Amino acid sequence: MNPNSVPFTPTPPQALVAELKVRARLGLKALRAGDTRLLERARLGGHRQNDPAEWRLGHCLTLVARSLGFTDWDQARRVLGGHAQPGDDLGAFWHAKACDRLLNHWFADLGRARELLRQPGPQRVLLPYRRQFVVVEEPYLRELGLSLQHLSSGVGPDLVQAYGSPAWRALCWQRLQALPECWG
Repeated sequence: MNPNSVPFTPTPPQALVAELKVRARLGLKALRAGDTRLLERARLGGHRQNDPAEWRLGHCLTLVARSLGFTDWDQARRVLGGHAQPGDDLGAFWHAKACDRLLNHWFADLGRARELLRQPGPQRVLLPYRRQFVVVEEPYLRELGLSLQHLSSGVGPDLVQAYGSPAWRALCWQRLQALPECWG
């Protein structure tokens, strides 16, 4: 094994969705106690249900999904559960606000994105973004709380091709464990 690589830790198929459910339960408890950080991360400061007694788990599932770059709970569950189909909106899970300041290569066409990925040059990674694709380098990954070493554990440089695989789930788990500033 490469001494610089991150060890591959198998992540069961439903572990990612289960993690989001745990976060929603904790978020509901926190919201009822007056902690609004989940609302802020989901960018929903003006949410209509301000009375903590009115909050339900379903609301918090949506808030957690939005804080991770998905439009709603169903999208998060489908994408992280490995059930999305080609052409589906895969959300902004592989993006952070800090990535906006970096220059990257954006594509609507997957074939053209893969062409760039194969060209000689610095090590690049192909990531999905909603219904588009972005080819990035190490600084982008650092903003996500990841590194190229995370990819050496079997997922490879094409996260679109690796979608739903055990190595992809392990990388998603690493992304979920990133510090909160890697999500802002």
